[in-house]
Amino acid sequence: MAEFDYEKMLQRGREKLPEVALVTERFEIPKVRGHIEGNKTVISNFLEIASTLRRDPDHLLKYVLKELATPGKVDSRNQNLILGAKVPSVRINEKIRQYATEFVLCKECGKPDTKLEKEGDFLFLKCQACGARTSIKSRI
Repeated sequence: MAEFDYEKMLQRGREKLPEVALVTERFEIPKVRGHIEGNKTVISNFLEIASTLRRDPDHLLKYVLKELATPGKVDSRNQNLILGAKVPSVRINEKIRQYATEFVLCKECGKPDTKLEKEGDFLFLKCQACGARTSIKSRI
């Protein structure tokens, strides 16, 4: 009988697992899709991103506009976000990730199963998974 050390057995076991079982994160923020139009940036999947984050699009919009220091609005006709400046998608994605860290992901367990609750002047992040409740320093 051949002797196996733990690491070799673990590696052999992982090789036999299907790829889907190796994925540890179930929450993925969609990357922004859009284009530059003149001196404006048009983002076509802004509402999809807000829906994935399960947050009010207006709340996400206020945060993104403030962080990017640019004017913008959601076009009511085709639901695109129009920013009043040329902004690289990398920068927009970074701000959306920051928003998720601050307003979506639980500070205790890291899961996205949270709701924003407002009590008076205070904003709390309430986790539906672990029950944690954290106050948020709202900068919006």
